[in-house]
Order: sequence, then structure tokens, then C-alpha cells
Amino acid sequence: MPADLALRGTALGERANGLRAAIDAARGHAPDAVLDELAADLDRATGRLRLSARHTVVAIAGATGSGKSSTYNALTGLELSSVGVRRPTTSWATALVWGSEGADDLLQWLGIPPRHQTMRDSMLDSRRGGDDDRDLDGVVLLDLPDHDSTEVSHHLEVDRLVATADLMVWILDPQKYADAAVHDRYFKRLATHQDVILVALNHIDTVPEDRREAMVADVRRLLAEDGLPDVTVLAISAKQGIGLDTLRSEIRRRAEGKAAAADRVSADLASVLGRLEDAAGTVPAREVAAQRVRDLEDAVAEAAGVPAVVDALERTVSRRARSAVAWPPLALLLRGTDVPHEPRMAAADRAGVDTAVRGLADEVGESVGPPWAVRVRAAATARLGEIGDHLDRDLAQVPVSTRLPVWVGALRLLQWLLLLGAVGAAAWYALTLVQDDAPARLLGLPLPAAAAIGALVLGLVLAVVGRFLVGSLASARADDVDEQLREVVHEVLAREVVAPVGAEVTSYAAYRRGVDRARG
Repeated sequence: MPADLALRGTALGERANGLRAAIDAARGHAPDAVLDELAADLDRATGRLRLSARHTVVAIAGATGSGKSSTYNALTGLELSSVGVRRPTTSWATALVWGSEGADDLLQWLGIPPRHQTMRDSMLDSRRGGDDDRDLDGVVLLDLPDHDSTEVSHHLEVDRLVATADLMVWILDPQKYADAAVHDRYFKRLATHQDVILVALNHIDTVPEDRREAMVADVRRLLAEDGLPDVTVLAISAKQGIGLDTLRSEIRRRAEGKAAAADRVSADLASVLGRLEDAAGTVPAREVAAQRVRDLEDAVAEAAGVPAVVDALERTVSRRARSAVAWPPLALLLRGTDVPHEPRMAAADRAGVDTAVRGLADEVGESVGPPWAVRVRAAATARLGEIGDHLDRDLAQVPVSTRLPVWVGALRLLQWLLLLGAVGAAAWYALTLVQDDAPARLLGLPLPAAAAIGALVLGLVLAVVGRFLVGSLASARADDVDEQLREVVHEVLAREVVAPVGAEVTSYAAYRRGVDRARG
């Protein structure tokens, strides 16, 4: 049965799937060699669950002279492993199986050759039987090579089987229990596996009784320093039989629960997850805040001169509009204050653009794991030299015109016509006075005088109304141009900076979602 089918619908399966997704998401960011190793460890861990759930693989590990093989023989009741002067180091792993049915595939997966396998229910085992054997039904007991052997092949064999056993029983010697070889190479690296580890301090018969308890306590202290504070420590003597029943009972207890394999897989997943986070990052995923993007756009717009151009446009349009709708004599006085040229976009300040973009990259880089931080900065600055060119080109295409609308010109024309009408009426009135002619009257005034006064008053009223009407013209024109210019800045930054950075943030978020699923 494939491993994915064995895990489907289970909590372990969900964790494994999340871990696999996190590893996939980290591709291209964390080192491939690390991710390949983690993926292989994940496949190995989940592969165990497609094999016999009836059996519990128990590995007996220890250093040369620790009495590991003697302990193995005492637990099995057979002389399967050579000890003492006959063979100072175990050369290969030996397996004894209680209950051979369904064990073949498991032994093949463990890499135990048939010549190193013994079935407890075989004829070789006819010398011993009884309740002790039945109590260990389903146990696959492995005697590993000595982990401190000078043979490299022995180290590799121990490492391989320590990585696959459901339960590890480490045999320590009173004289070498603090040896760095076991603490640094194994115990410290197995901090996530304390639920599937037992430690037996052998040769306890060689330790005075009044010192035994203190020595066991010291072993526990060292294990706690290794990150294994809750590991069970037993004092035994394979030679004298001290503590062997307790060790055997502890193995039987864990095997009866049929959960050792799942516990081992769970510990392996935790180990792979920890190493993955060490390589890829532990920072919680966060999106790039919309306000932070707006701040970037504002800073780049400032560097491109957008506010300066918009302010100049508003001032120019405002002055020209007020002059256009003013009473003509007053407009002549205001003409000298008019801005003679239209505002134009200048080249963007490259240093300002550079600072703004790098600032965003640095902030976003702090919200992702180290491998992604490098990619975020690279994505943000990859085309930094082209951003200024794109801004200059695209901003220059936005029309920044101070031309006034048609109605303002019509109002100006009407003002001049009224002024000319007033002058004409005044001349007419003056002519009637010279000729001593009595013109018609309107509202008690001579008609020419009434016409002149009316034209002047209407002109002044139009000036007031016109000034009111153009009051929002300049700001509206400035707002429209400002919106167009900032839209250009938005599009350039979205294409060249925000989208590439966002892709990296999205990738990191996918990685963290996988991590969260793997954590369960």
C-alpha cells in the first residue's frame, strides 16, 4: 500500500502533506541539497506506515564495551550476537522477530539480509517458549553495530537504522556514559524523538549501591542538557540480570500499544519540520500592507516631481482663470502676475527612487525568512535602473495643460463687450450733452447714462460670479492631473517592484501555510 494511502485521512497524513507542501514551496529559496535531504527523510518516515503495523522495530544501540550485545542476548534468550573477546565490535545488524507473519516486507525495508534474521517462532527457537515470548509478540529486535566503531560502514549502518527504528534502546556504560560520541552525534540530534527513546545504564552491578542512584540522576541530567529531559533511564546488568525484567516490560508496554511506529513518524515529522524552519525561516507570513505600497508610491512621486508640477499647475490655472474673468481694467493690472509658461515634468530623482524602493525591500525582507529576504531584495531592485527611465517616459505623456475652458473665454468676451458698451453709452451721453439734446429717460436717468451704468454694473456682477465659478477650477484641474501622474507611478511600480516582491511574499506565505499544517 502506498504511503499516501496509509496516511490519507489521518492527522499524520495532514501533517506530512503540509510538510511536503512547505518543502515544495521552499524550492528555489532554501538550498536544494537541504530540501532534497528533508524530502528523502519525509519519504522514509511516511514509508514506514505502509508496512506492518503489527510489528514494532526496537533497535538496541550502544558503544563498544557497553554490553549492548549481551543485553540483546539476555532479552532474546539466545546467543545471537557474539560478545567479549570473540567479537569486540558488532559487524552488522541482527534481527530477531517475534511473530514472523507480515514481517518480510518490513525486514526488507529495514535492509536486514535473510541470513541475519531469526524468527522466534522458528525451529531455532524451540529451546525456549512461554509467556515471555508471547508477551513480545510483534517485536522486531535489532542489535546494531557499535556506534563508536572505527569502521565507517558500521557508522553508516547505525545511522541508517537509528533513523528507521520505531523505538531506540541506548545502552550506556558507567565509565563512558558522558562520552561526546553518543551525546553529540545522536542524543542532541534526537531532541524531537524522546518519546521513542529508552536509555539503559548497563553494568550497574559494577557500581557501588550507594552511588547507583546518583549515577542514574547524572545520566538524566546529561540527557536533559541534550534536549531529552523526559527519556526513561533504567539501571540494568545484562550479566547479573538486574533490571532486565523492567526493560523487557517497558519494551512490551510500548509494543502492545501498537503506536510506536506512529510515534516515530510523528517525531520524524517534527524533526524534518525543525530542520526545514532552520533552513527556510520561522517568521510568520504577512502580506505587504496596502498603506506601505501607497507610501512607496508617494515617495517615488515626490522623487519624480509630481507634487511640484501639480502645485505649479494649480497656481498657473488659478491666476489665469482669475485674470480671465476679472473686470477688464483690473485684468490688465493682473496680467503682469500671470505665469508665462506651462509646468513640465522634469527627470525623476534616481537617488530618491532608489532609496524609496530599497526601503520597501528592507521592510518586506524582515517579514519573510532569510532565503526569501534575499529574493525580495533582488526582485525589488532587479530593474531599479529602468524605473526612472519608465517614469520619465510615461509621466511626460500625461498632458499638463494650463489652457482654460471655453466658457471662461466666453465670459471674458462678454466682459469686454459690456465694457465697450459702457464706453459707447458714455460717449453717447456726452454727445447729447454737447448737442443739448434731450434723450429718452429710463428709471429717471437719461437713456445713455442708464445704459452705461447698467453695462458697468453688469460687468462687475459678472466678474464676481466668474471669480466664484473659477474658484474650484484650478484645484479640479490639479487633482485630475495629479491622479493621472500618480496612476503612472502606480503602474510602473506595480509592474517593476510590487508584483515581483508580492510574488516572493506569496511564495513565503505558501511555505508558512505548509509549516502550520505540518505542526498540526
